[in-house]
Amino acid sequence: MDEIIKAVILGIIQGLTEFLPVSSSGHLELAKYFLDYKDAAEDSLMMTVVLHFATACATLVILRKEVGRIFKGLFQFKWNEETEYSAKIILSMVPAVLVGLLFEEQINALFDRQIILVSICLIVTGLLLFWADRAKNTDKKVSFANAFFIGISQAIAILPGISRSGATISTSVLLGIDREEAARFSFLMVVPLIFGKIAKDILDGALMEAAHIGPLAIGFLAAFITGMFACKWMIQLVKNSKLVYFSVYCFIVAAFAIIYYLA
Repeated sequence: MDEIIKAVILGIIQGLTEFLPVSSSGHLELAKYFLDYKDAAEDSLMMTVVLHFATACATLVILRKEVGRIFKGLFQFKWNEETEYSAKIILSMVPAVLVGLLFEEQINALFDRQIILVSICLIVTGLLLFWADRAKNTDKKVSFANAFFIGISQAIAILPGISRSGATISTSVLLGIDREEAARFSFLMVVPLIFGKIAKDILDGALMEAAHIGPLAIGFLAAFITGMFACKWMIQLVKNSKLVYFSVYCFIVAAFAIIYYLA
């Protein structure tokens, strides 16, 4: 299959699954396997990072009002609600940053069509969503302690198949946080990490050395356009739908992937 078509398909998958608690990285790895995407592990990971960068940009566009308020508050140079929220976002990033810096090589190796690992992680995601679906009294705001625990969930979700949004939203719900606020916090907290990863790769020269710049650009556009349409819709979907539906979906995809791989 033509590399451009593969990039478009991967971009659309990323744009849709980034905002659902079903693991976009897991779906990307499964799609790479089924599409026979045989690039080296480094290039495969680069495609994943670029597609996540695209949906991070889409998040900034859709949640521009929230982002604008945060920046406005920060430039007032005083402790206010926006500054406090920004501090919580920064705190939530710490676990993932530490894991990313300390275990970069090990993480890179995971993005090389590890189908069984992805399937197991999807099952874990499904169990987490099923557990969170039973949570009651979800009406709190994010505290600093909450932000750190949610950040630990985000760090664990570096594993392909562990849904980042699923893990962070489920953790938030289990901590009693309002579902809509949990979704917005989940989507915003990953944006600085993705921009930081892209900046690091640019400084290291990894992006310019990537084997296929054309497919990366096409994949970015596909994920960005799809992500812009999906982000707002997904926030409402997470708010109004039961997480158990996504749990069942993760179980089904994991079972299908295992059966197909072992057949």
